[in-house]
Amino acid sequence: MAGPRDHVEGDRQVNRFIKALVLGLAWGVAALAQPVAAQGKGTIGIAMPTKSSSRWISDGESMVRFFKERGYDTDLQYAEDDIPNQLAQVENMITKGVKVLVIAAIDGTTLSNALQKAADKGIKVVAYDRLIRGSKHVDYYTTFDNFQVGVLQANSIVEKLGLKEGKGPFNIELFGGSPDDNNAYFFYDGAMSVLKPYIDSGKLVVRSKQMGMDKVGTLRWDGSVAQARMDNLLSAYYGKARLDAVLSPYDGLSIGIISSLRGVGYGSPEQPMPVITGQDAEIPSVKAIVRGDQTSTVFKDTRELAKVTVDLVEAVLAGRQPAINDTKTYHNGVKVVPSILLKPVAVDASNWKEVLVSSGYYKEGQIK
Repeated sequence: MAGPRDHVEGDRQVNRFIKALVLGLAWGVAALAQPVAAQGKGTIGIAMPTKSSSRWISDGESMVRFFKERGYDTDLQYAEDDIPNQLAQVENMITKGVKVLVIAAIDGTTLSNALQKAADKGIKVVAYDRLIRGSKHVDYYTTFDNFQVGVLQANSIVEKLGLKEGKGPFNIELFGGSPDDNNAYFFYDGAMSVLKPYIDSGKLVVRSKQMGMDKVGTLRWDGSVAQARMDNLLSAYYGKARLDAVLSPYDGLSIGIISSLRGVGYGSPEQPMPVITGQDAEIPSVKAIVRGDQTSTVFKDTRELAKVTVDLVEAVLAGRQPAINDTKTYHNGVKVVPSILLKPVAVDASNWKEVLVSSGYYKEGQIK
């Protein structure tokens, strides 16, 4: 038979159980009351083209960080410039049920069927810095003012050669980006809007006569392809003549072009490098600018592009209107895609430290 002490101990155990139960319920209610971000808002699919360019690594890392800060999981995939690989990655993300797809396409014409599958599942699609063509299911586009990128590159040539002061004639050769990248045409058209009047007047001479994206495009933005073409141009047209300028739309091409020029003696006091442009402010090219091999590049702050993309995705998922600032420029062959355009910045020996180091994009030790 239980005594008085046993009853007291039993009461204590019951009280402890009740307190534990109440505390557990309180924790459960508190957990339910937490912001949605703490519980996770779902997964965003991010399809990047390649890790061969440092800028795409930076883009991917920035987006993952910003999405995580907002409470989203991410599925970040790099396709290493393999079109079937990227298509498989995107379709896998759709099957997994991602909330939104953010795609920097390798070839902007190959994703129509996949985007139809995304639309069938109600998945919104954001084209990231490369317009996806031929599909009505591209919902938004985030990029930089790509025409202005070309203008900045051409302005660098005009300024360094003194063309506005009437100097010339000078010899120039033109390089374009990958023909399957819609941006390449904007870069080229922007540059030619500045350069063509000087070509028409004879102040700039294209000795090879190779003009137009069908003649000067560089598939997959491959620096080795640019280097091989520069080798051929130098051999065929510049045995005795000096090359004064090269329009290069991307730093990865510029480095290949510089290697070719060095191979025939450019880069010495007797035969200085031509004016050479670029884009993306990649470290090898910034170093080349500092030592005088490359003249300029165009900086596109991928941190900012990643941030506005995350802002856009969050607005769309919340049912809000994203901060679109262009509804006229980017027609993908089926529709005009609502876009957010950011401003590019010209960088040369006079301002690289201010633009790239003071902003925290690079540390000075990475450059010198």
